[in-house]
Amino acid sequence: MDDFSSEFGRYFYPVYRNVAIFAPELNKRMKMNLKKLLALATLFIIYGSNLSAKDYTVSSPNGKNVATVDDSLNITVSHSGKQVMTIKADQTYCLFPHWEQNVPTLGIKRSHTGNIKGARTSRIAESIQAPFYRQRKIDIEGKQIDLKLRDGFGMQVRAYDEGVAYRFYTTNKKGTVIADETADFHFPENAKAWLAYSSNDEKPFAMAFQNYYDETHLSKAKDKYIFLPATIESGDVKVTILESDLRAYPGMFVKADGLHLRAAFAKYPKRMDYYKWRGMSYVAETEDYIAKSKGPRTYPWRVMAITEQDTEMPVNNLVYALATPNQIGSTDWIKPGKVAWDWWNDWNLKGVDFEAGINTRTYQYYIDFAAKNHIPYVVLDEGWYDSSKGDIMNPIPAIDLQGLIDYGREKGVSIALWTVFNVLDEHLTEACEKYAKMGVKGWKVDFMDRNDQTAVEMAERLAKTCAQYQFFLDYHGFYAPTGMSRTYPNILNYEGVFGMEEARWAKKETDMPRYDVTFPFIRMMAGQVDFTPGAMRNGTKENWVECYQNPVSMGTRCHQLACYIVHDSPFTMLCDTPTNYEREQPCVDIITSLPDTFDETKIIQGKLGSYIIVARRNGSDWYLGGQTNWDGRDVELSLDILPPGTYQATIVSDGINANHNAEDYRIEQKTLTANDQLSLKMANGGGFLIKLIKQQ
Repeated sequence: MDDFSSEFGRYFYPVYRNVAIFAPELNKRMKMNLKKLLALATLFIIYGSNLSAKDYTVSSPNGKNVATVDDSLNITVSHSGKQVMTIKADQTYCLFPHWEQNVPTLGIKRSHTGNIKGARTSRIAESIQAPFYRQRKIDIEGKQIDLKLRDGFGMQVRAYDEGVAYRFYTTNKKGTVIADETADFHFPENAKAWLAYSSNDEKPFAMAFQNYYDETHLSKAKDKYIFLPATIESGDVKVTILESDLRAYPGMFVKADGLHLRAAFAKYPKRMDYYKWRGMSYVAETEDYIAKSKGPRTYPWRVMAITEQDTEMPVNNLVYALATPNQIGSTDWIKPGKVAWDWWNDWNLKGVDFEAGINTRTYQYYIDFAAKNHIPYVVLDEGWYDSSKGDIMNPIPAIDLQGLIDYGREKGVSIALWTVFNVLDEHLTEACEKYAKMGVKGWKVDFMDRNDQTAVEMAERLAKTCAQYQFFLDYHGFYAPTGMSRTYPNILNYEGVFGMEEARWAKKETDMPRYDVTFPFIRMMAGQVDFTPGAMRNGTKENWVECYQNPVSMGTRCHQLACYIVHDSPFTMLCDTPTNYEREQPCVDIITSLPDTFDETKIIQGKLGSYIIVARRNGSDWYLGGQTNWDGRDVELSLDILPPGTYQATIVSDGINANHNAEDYRIEQKTLTANDQLSLKMANGGGFLIKLIKQQ
């Protein structure tokens, strides 16, 4: 029986054995030796498989990105003829004809693999209006193949010039439980990765989605869960894994396994409990499935953004473009803008004749500062209500909230309020009704710290209801954006970034300037960032000190100023205390003169982890911001992005002594045209900011 050690013999032997045992006479009369049978089996398997198996291919409009799907739902992704990754995609699901909200058992599990029933190709073309995004309009074109699967399921695979995406959907009217989803991303040898790990080893799906990036060979990645986005260098391109249109479904984590990144999802919450502080809820017990729903629906897009140059990364628009369009109608009432913030500076006023803190007099001072500098918002962060009791409906006695709202209205300054996600959710209608009548304009919502299905549903529920009462939202303590600001444009900003708050408790070894020129290439691909910049106390690598009550930023003053251009951020904090800003009026004037939204964004120079130079256009004016890591560098800056004409330039750059005193900077005025070139020197951890105002 050595002949049956062959691969073909392995398939044919059971047939031959049954003939020999159950039809010995037929076997004898056939007079066919084993080798002939194997030869026939070989031909049957080769030609039979070719007849039954089929690959389905879709290509991007420029022909560079190609996705090929086989019957087992393996997706091969290539770029310019070279394979960059493969993906094993699947879902394990159960159907329930008689739907029950509490699913007692999972029943019979099924899989999509091997069940392609048909395919249809189509062209995708959209011109998307994108208010408050990094550009006003997105024109995007792609091609799609729609694969029909059994049980009323399907899979859509798209190829764009910017990357490849796929998602599952169902037209089934039954109740559906997703036990698990397979998304296994396999990369070639020598793949380099930039990965942000969960900061909670004990409960990895419960954390703030904030960490620096581990730059490592993929095969040497840590045995920890990784939150998205995740970037992998594959040959000549970088592939960044993101997700879009995340609705009523858990967000995706990945975990490294050799050259694989395998998806993982938080289980569906079964029982919630509360921490003793802030009234914050957490998942105390889970089901053994990840999602449940009823009726037809689409599932989230798995996005593989493909970039040849690092400068393409921060302006990749796939996440926004793949999301569900605007669900709230007119956005005319939404007013982006800058905001004076209290928490980072610890209410640390000085030289005043009252005790600073969470009280009416302190916030009147913040409002006066905002009014003087044409800052449209002041946010009351944690402490305006008793957060230990979750008492959102009643401000503390030291705060005359209605008085502050009225005081701000007289001076042209509006109030936004901080709260915890589940606390607002538990009082959603009554809180919205009360505070809308009082004149509050927005909510800074904090401490979601999870992305299971019920958390994602809560985020959408808040956005929808708050839009009805004309509140804008700033989602803090939150996962990276998944296109929800297209669906609900009243969400102006998201955290999900290792932001300025880290400077309050970071250690000297923390390399914030390096992170500052890493996350715009990776995290900002997903959308806006609530980084909360604007520090007026700045430290060099040698003299930075940790100070919780009077914090200091890492890097130069100009590194901080550049944040206001480098970041996608239509609702941006001024993080320092008003009395610090009053001593630095030229910097305040620069910050407040910058637009909050832009018509166009370009990355004109940059390298992931080293430096970045961003150019943004508002009308006919251009604004440039540059930042570097702890390595100082000289840059030659061409102005050929400018249309013809003359521009009045304000150039704010690191001072000659900025390597010794990070607060040193200089401002100069010039008249420039598109033919000019600037030579700029960024100090260690430095930066620059340039305003180019078109002259009539």
